[in-house]
Amino acid sequence: MQADQFNIRHLAALAAVVDQGSVSLAARAVNLTQPAVTQGIAKLEAQLDVSLFDRRPGGMVPTEAALRLKPRVDVALRLIGSNRVTAAQIRAFVALAQAGSYGGAAALAGVAEPSLHRAVGDLGLALGVRLAERRGRGLVLTRSGLALARRLRLALAELRQGLAEVAALRGEESGRIVVGAMPLSRARLLPMAITAFRRDFPLVDISVVEGSHAELVGPVRDGEIDMMVGALRDPAIEQDLTQTPLFEDRPTIFARAGHPLRAGWDGDALRRYPWILPPEGTPLRQLWRAMFAEVGGDLPAVPIECGSVMTLRQLLMSDDYLTLLSVDQLRVEMESGLLADIGPAPGAISRTIGITSRADWRPTRSQQQFMAAIGQAAQDMNS
Repeated sequence: MQADQFNIRHLAALAAVVDQGSVSLAARAVNLTQPAVTQGIAKLEAQLDVSLFDRRPGGMVPTEAALRLKPRVDVALRLIGSNRVTAAQIRAFVALAQAGSYGGAAALAGVAEPSLHRAVGDLGLALGVRLAERRGRGLVLTRSGLALARRLRLALAELRQGLAEVAALRGEESGRIVVGAMPLSRARLLPMAITAFRRDFPLVDISVVEGSHAELVGPVRDGEIDMMVGALRDPAIEQDLTQTPLFEDRPTIFARAGHPLRAGWDGDALRRYPWILPPEGTPLRQLWRAMFAEVGGDLPAVPIECGSVMTLRQLLMSDDYLTLLSVDQLRVEMESGLLADIGPAPGAISRTIGITSRADWRPTRSQQQFMAAIGQAAQDMNS
């Protein structure tokens, strides 16, 4: 079962029965008939393949599965905002927010375009807001639409985690963990962690999304990515995120094998050659500036900005460029003799590598175990 296949009224009925302790009281709380609540609970139990309540003369007693699922349902219902919203409407609007057009959204959701258009319109009516509007030949979400899209993505993330927790109760450590990989984590840290984790949890899938901090932080905030691994940012500007340090990385200066500076250099020599660096605002760019503040003098030219290690590697091999990177990011190229480590960055130059997640994120057991595997891999790398 997928998170976007739940009947929202059935979820509301589940939460109400847990809170009220009886079907009759729950029915009044969610404005449904008693048979509708009973049928909704039965449908959920069939979908989840678990018993959610013990039926007793004194009322309905929630099982462990219901108790694990209920906090996730509460959050999802709050984010969705109305029991009148349907799963089809949620699927349609999330697809529209992702695709940016009704045609693209219909293809993404696997439905006819008129059906998707109608579902989005009905969702707007149910919530009493305008969700999208035409701009020329294009389509843009309104401010209300953008806010709703984020809330629905977070709601689906909560329900996915609820499904994973119920599956774990059945003895099935399954599901999917989505991890954002910033450049430094891709070379050794994440591969080591994934390999170790999969030995213990072979039924849990791992999806690695590569990107820069700027590309990954939005999906982390929206619940599309569970966590991202890489250089941490200033906590003062990431207050809605939790950052867990793993280790300090000290970058080094790289060039092609046979570069004129291979035999030795000073600050003046470093300024004579062009540099390839990630964009302004990234930790490495800030460290590069701090490095030259340490050695003194003007900053050298940076004719190429690039955050891709694969592209950067080819550029370094083509000319006398310099760059600043972690040894782990170019270890294979160093060992093969294609590139050379010409020395550590001067001064106390380092960056903190760690895990970033939403501040209100409550990881499942498998997600906790995966983070532990990342922590162990970090220790192994730096021991």
